[in-house]
Amino acid sequence: MNQILLITDGGSNVGESPVIAAAQAYAEGITVNVAGVVDDGSVGEQGSIEIAEIARAGGGMSRIVSTQQLSQTVQMMTRQTVQGTIRQAVNHELRQLLGVESVAELPPVKRAEVVRVMEDLGETSPLRVALLIDASGSMKPKLNAVEEAIRDLGLSLQARKGESAVAVFHFPGELSNEACMLDLDWSDAPSRLGAIFAKLRMKGTTPTGPALLRVVEFFRETCGKIITEPQQPITLTKRDDMGGVRSDYVV
Repeated sequence: MNQILLITDGGSNVGESPVIAAAQAYAEGITVNVAGVVDDGSVGEQGSIEIAEIARAGGGMSRIVSTQQLSQTVQMMTRQTVQGTIRQAVNHELRQLLGVESVAELPPVKRAEVVRVMEDLGETSPLRVALLIDASGSMKPKLNAVEEAIRDLGLSLQARKGESAVAVFHFPGELSNEACMLDLDWSDAPSRLGAIFAKLRMKGTTPTGPALLRVVEFFRETCGKIITEPQQPITLTKRDDMGGVRSDYVV
């Protein structure tokens, strides 16, 4: 499973639409979540609309939170997106195999079995999260909260049973024609996440759309083209004699 987690205070102002970029990510099997972070005040109506539209186009979720809530929100969105991906895939297979629309329509015993397997998959399925940090000038007062959130997310992912890896980008890049910069390639070592913040210089414009497209390109370069149809990584392969579903899943 593959996610982009965008941390921003809204208001992209350079380059392609971030909504179109998020839709491109989702078309390639990458879910886009957005954490809109505020200090005192708000991101403004336009920023709020943009944050929600990016997440909607990217098949993910959005939250606008204070700096104090950021760490908890980042972890929550990551976990819920994993479970949502698994739930959608399982429901798809149930429709194909049994003609039911969701797990809720299964008999109680089989429903409990499938839910248990879904929970296990949430902890064991491989997960890659690319963090995309808005480093424009307006984010400077929020940098400490972003740093704490990323460190906590790294520890949370390390506690999973399955393979987890994080990559980190910030935008804009150091050069005028650079949409964003890679600060950390895929890593499963949360201790490496803290070192990136010494490099960040908060300045400049907010090219959110071009930055998202660059991260999608990074997924292609490092993971291959993920999938052409999102949300179908799981297959239910068997039915038992009673027409229920056995816990034979392929990820």
